[in-house]
Amino acid sequence: MRHLAVSRSWARCRGGRARACAGLHTWTRRRRAAGRLRGAMGKSRARRFRKNPFAPAGSEQRCDGEGGPEEEPAAVELLEKLQHPSAEVREYACASISKLLQQKHVIPAFLQRDVVRCLGPLLMDHSLAVRETAAGALRNLSACGGFEVCNDMVTKDIMTPLVALLKECSTGLDANQLSPKKCKEMNKNHIEDIANEAINLLWNVCECNNTAVSIFNKEGCLEAVLHYMKKFSTNVDLAISVANCLQAVTEDNPDLLSSFNASAQQVLETVMLSPESTMKHILLRTLIAGTIWNIKDTIPPGSLGSTVNAILKIFSESLAIDAGETIIHMKEAEKNRLKLAAEAETEEGVSDVTYDFVLCEDDDMEEIPKGKVRKENDISDLLPSDKWELKEVTALLMAQQTALEIIVNMCCSEDPSDDEWEELSSSDESDLFMENSYNEGGGLLMSPLCLSGEVHSAFLNNLIPKKILEKTAFPNSVALDICMDNLSWKPLIKKLNAVQCRALTCLHSILLVSDVDCLGGASALQSLAQHLSQLVFSKTELPTDTEFLEAITSALRALLQTMASKNISQCMTPEQLLALCEAGIHCSNPSVRVNVVSILGISGSVLAKGQDTAETLKMIGRFLLEVAMKESSLVVAGEALDALFDVFADGKEAEKAAVQIKLLPALKEFQPVFKMRMRKEGKGQCSTDQLCVLDNVKMNLRRFIAYQETLGKTPT
Repeated sequence: MRHLAVSRSWARCRGGRARACAGLHTWTRRRRAAGRLRGAMGKSRARRFRKNPFAPAGSEQRCDGEGGPEEEPAAVELLEKLQHPSAEVREYACASISKLLQQKHVIPAFLQRDVVRCLGPLLMDHSLAVRETAAGALRNLSACGGFEVCNDMVTKDIMTPLVALLKECSTGLDANQLSPKKCKEMNKNHIEDIANEAINLLWNVCECNNTAVSIFNKEGCLEAVLHYMKKFSTNVDLAISVANCLQAVTEDNPDLLSSFNASAQQVLETVMLSPESTMKHILLRTLIAGTIWNIKDTIPPGSLGSTVNAILKIFSESLAIDAGETIIHMKEAEKNRLKLAAEAETEEGVSDVTYDFVLCEDDDMEEIPKGKVRKENDISDLLPSDKWELKEVTALLMAQQTALEIIVNMCCSEDPSDDEWEELSSSDESDLFMENSYNEGGGLLMSPLCLSGEVHSAFLNNLIPKKILEKTAFPNSVALDICMDNLSWKPLIKKLNAVQCRALTCLHSILLVSDVDCLGGASALQSLAQHLSQLVFSKTELPTDTEFLEAITSALRALLQTMASKNISQCMTPEQLLALCEAGIHCSNPSVRVNVVSILGISGSVLAKGQDTAETLKMIGRFLLEVAMKESSLVVAGEALDALFDVFADGKEAEKAAVQIKLLPALKEFQPVFKMRMRKEGKGQCSTDQLCVLDNVKMNLRRFIAYQETLGKTPT
């Protein structure tokens, strides 16, 4: 008989910080600026976490980023008009520049003529209208220009006039502190409009630039910003802009924590406890909850549990709403309202207002009444003021997406110590789960990959896992039809899909940090596997959307790993797994490719323990060998090798399959090739964490080859 002592005797090397948290997602707002635009007439939109953070606004626009000769005269003429003695001319120039800057290809022409230093002083112009349009133009520049432009804006000292404007507007909100003449000039609503533009500009640059955040800290901007937040009951749009900005500047910013005194926390608490039930207010409370999570270190330990419960209660409130049904109801409400408005217009003989309709590249939209200088600001899309139903649905979807993103972050401690990483790290994720995942009480993962007791209890009390699972389903088909049939509602499809992907990512993180019993036991995990399988295989063609593929394969990877670690039978057939992997391995996103080869490794290691599985293992082995040898990404190739180690580590069926696909000679031939690729490509293309994992793979490859050679010499 075969000598059993050789089983897994090649003993993988341990270590590798990256692998210990492989697959854990964290959403970061800093340096992922959202590209919030101000329309030519003051409209705003908000997008976060998109792949190209600064996409231009305007589907008809060129995206080459090059300014052509035709833009240069317009830039020169408009920038000259910024110095005109007439405030109306300066306002017109600012508004025109604001609209042009939504077209990414014209930005270089303005940058060459130092548009930042031309517009910056106008933030403190004597004319309030000029201040507002100048802030709007700079806001669009920061949104469409990209990270380099935001950094350049800070370098050119945009923060000095911006901070001055923010503080003056904050003072202007208190009419009783101004002289009657000044009070009459500084109409309160107008001041709030200016503040909204300035806050959005501040939000953009602080997400991109740490120097801007440092200036925010040193200049005491928090006090002014919180002063705007106090207007939430009368100006929810301004409050939402402030909340977005606060969530950005409080992330990874310990220097700001001392500024959150009892008074500041009281402002946030008041907003969190507000009873208003509109979707905008739900979004506002969700954003404030995220800010409070960011500053949780300022909360006394005795109050942390109740605070976390309050945060998750807000998230639960948001996630409990059925977005599909809301779309159906809101569309019907819009239809009835427009019908009544048309009848009233006919009776009263009200003249029509014509609109210019602009559809943005990322499917956001705006309608700008000709001849109007101001319209009501809104929260995320460039929408006219009469589209309140659409704005409500948009706010709901943004609230749900934000809640899911924050929950993902709550599932992972961001800065474990080196000792913790060393203790938990392994190049083998199955070792991580088997040896480190479960504490003696059968509870949750220990630090750093942990949900604290307070968070865990609040999760269960607020039915968070159940509501997250509901959001992983495909959007309501009737709601999708409504959106498809209405041009102005069509952008909601992308937002619905984004919520689904965030929910899948959230599910993935919860799977990684939760005990099987907390997840409902073996039967619940098997049901979840069937649900995820249906998401992949319910349609005639396999999914191709990159974001969805990354989210679903990440969730499947975590689920299958959890099930394998507890010897729970898996529900996906080998044929389904191979079909998914065939689709995923051709995806342009390396994370998807890493996920699918890892999924094969997990499933193959389970199959290797069974009977009569050699044929399936041969298919898996050939697939992984081909990926390892032909994959362009060194990281994916390393993951494929690691998956091979899992599949063929032990078992009679695995040995039989390995011999038949000639695994040993193939790996011996590939070993020098992999070493050479690491020398040539490693440091230039891989992060330090990735190199650490690849070094482990290289060492494990040598050990695995030696192990396979030992098997060949062992008598049977």
